[in-house]
Amino acid sequence: MKHVIITGSNGMIGKLVLENCLQNSSVATVTSITREPIGIMHSKLTEVIHTDFLDYTSVEEHFKNKDVCFYCIGVYTGQVPVDEFKKITVDFTKAFSEVLKQNSPHASFCFLSGAGADSTEKSSTLFAKQKGIAENGLIRLQFRHTFIFRPDTFILIRRGKNQISVTRFSGYCISLSPQSIPILALHPNNLQIKW
Repeated sequence: MKHVIITGSNGMIGKLVLENCLQNSSVATVTSITREPIGIMHSKLTEVIHTDFLDYTSVEEHFKNKDVCFYCIGVYTGQVPVDEFKKITVDFTKAFSEVLKQNSPHASFCFLSGAGADSTEKSSTLFAKQKGIAENGLIRLQFRHTFIFRPDTFILIRRGKNQISVTRFSGYCISLSPQSIPILALHPNNLQIKW
């Protein structure tokens, strides 16, 4: 049974990952670190409301003994000023991953990145350069397994006020581990987690 930690579960993909984890019989517990309540009640779920994504000292205990992390925090280019984009993309990822590594050194880390991320960190495109910096920081931490997902297309259908379904999610995964099968499997019409 896996013990999962997730952040970004209020977002489109993060919410799908969370719901899938809660439904998966291989998952014992799910800890969601979030700024706002998710609105989901489940016996497996521990929701931790936390607003400072650069300092996890007050909630560090929730990072202990985790097997898998799904990091789904992200923001679109142009949605926030450049400095805020860098902070959300690089600094938030760095702070979260370092606390997880200290408290769960054998965890696997799944990172929602994006197509076009530049691991050379030389791109003149803000998104590509900052995602590349974030990815490289994760690689240097040497988690048990590191999976970097670089999706390029989301096509959405909205149903009702808060229900969102992904009808197409295309992209690829970079697996930095001896294991060749990613933990997160993306398919047309749904998202599945395979253990």
